[in-house]
Amino acid sequence: MKRPWYPFYPETVPYEIDVLDCSIYDLFERAVQKYPNNQAIIDGEDVLTYTELKDAVDYFAAALHHRGFQKGERIAIMLPNCKEYAIATYAIHRLGGILVQVNPLYTAEELKHILKDSESKWLISRGNQHVKVRAIGLEEKVTLISTDGPVEEEKSLYGWIDEKRGRLPTLTIRSKEDIAVLQYTGGTTGRPKGGMLTHANIVSNFQQNIASYGGVYEEGKEIALGITPVFHAMGMTNLNITIFMGSTYVPIERFEINELLQVIRKHRPTSFGGSPTIYIALLRHPNLQADDLTSFKICSCGSAPMPVEVIKEFEEKSSARIIEAYGLTEGTTAVTRNPMDGTRKVGSIGIPLPSTDVKIVDLATGKTELPFDEPGELIVKGPQVMKGYWKNPEETELTLRDGWLYTGDIATMDEDGYLYIVGRKKDMIIASGYNIYPSEIEEVLYAHPAISEAVVYGIPHTYRGETVKAAIVLKQGKHATEEEITEWCAERLAKYKYPRVIEFREALPKTAVGKILRRALIEEDRLKLANQ
Repeated sequence: MKRPWYPFYPETVPYEIDVLDCSIYDLFERAVQKYPNNQAIIDGEDVLTYTELKDAVDYFAAALHHRGFQKGERIAIMLPNCKEYAIATYAIHRLGGILVQVNPLYTAEELKHILKDSESKWLISRGNQHVKVRAIGLEEKVTLISTDGPVEEEKSLYGWIDEKRGRLPTLTIRSKEDIAVLQYTGGTTGRPKGGMLTHANIVSNFQQNIASYGGVYEEGKEIALGITPVFHAMGMTNLNITIFMGSTYVPIERFEINELLQVIRKHRPTSFGGSPTIYIALLRHPNLQADDLTSFKICSCGSAPMPVEVIKEFEEKSSARIIEAYGLTEGTTAVTRNPMDGTRKVGSIGIPLPSTDVKIVDLATGKTELPFDEPGELIVKGPQVMKGYWKNPEETELTLRDGWLYTGDIATMDEDGYLYIVGRKKDMIIASGYNIYPSEIEEVLYAHPAISEAVVYGIPHTYRGETVKAAIVLKQGKHATEEEITEWCAERLAKYKYPRVIEFREALPKTAVGKILRRALIEEDRLKLANQ
């Protein structure tokens, strides 16, 4: 069926892909065979070639197998970005295990929910995380494998690798059925839910990403900056693309702007993906030099809309093209992207990846497809759509309907098939009967010369039902008043849209991938109101 976005695919990008019927480990092994001496990972001063990485992966997999680990078992990884994350990931996939991704910043209670919900009996982490397991009383039920303890320890990742066991079971994977990863969502609507991503989901999304690059990504030659946490779906995809393509992955353990800039200067990465916050931090660095950003050629932005002014400034200083994209955990990661070559519409999340179909449907029933430029819920169909939520058939039934993934995001589609995110269904502000989308107001705020970061949300109002509030961080050395911001917005927005309440802050709460936590601010205001 012809789609409006097809004419905007570059000639090198196919409408459809033939999804490989293989496992994640198969793709890893293929890269090792093609590029045995390429540098796979540069972690600080440590460098692993593809051959060295595979040796570590297989030895660790054999050690796990020796200790009774079986296909289909859940095993949690609670690590920052590091070489051990890659070793553990591909070892688990070698055995057909299910990788459970855990944020190392989680509290003991958050960890307890994920370990219990996933029924994980193994946890790979640094030793400082073990106190959390002890605090929730699961030490006797979960085997703790340390990545930073002495090799003499009974449960040391490197100690097990040093055993150099050779016996591994036959790998039999049903790519469309076997779960590879439990990727837990952020839990903004309750307890985090485990998205079940199969081998086919992850393999197909890798193929879709590479196909959408249209030949710009050079196999075996790129250097990827691994700043997005691997425990996040976006970071996991970045690691997989890099490794499957025989390129070099440079993990960044934590986002610290001075250290990040030093890594960029030392390794001259060519590939970079992250949230708007990271781009803004680089641009605002007081010691940014003229050639610091010029090594980049593949720059993508996800997790939140990128302000137009930030795109323009970064592209001027880097000569790279920032490709805005859209994805979500339930879609493995990537769903849409602006073309690498051809028509790029700034402010749009682009067009669907190969083998991906999308619709905009009415918010009330989700059944009626809407005309161009009318906002509704974005729904997605494709091989990257998850199998469902782990042990949660009710939520699965609400989210997956007739083969379509209901994203919960409000979007519009123009006549060319380009998509624009307007907001989340739950973020939409309804004031005096008007639907107000925070992203539209945030775009106006980011264009103000004194504003570094901004987030908009609704707060209760006795007359309007809700009214618009903006939380703002000013650029270093800049000044602005509430009246100036209000006047700026009033000149650019309809009267019912501009913020009635403005709060200046030193910083905004963010997720591990740098996405501003709108819901945290809403909850903060709710508690203030309750205590008045």
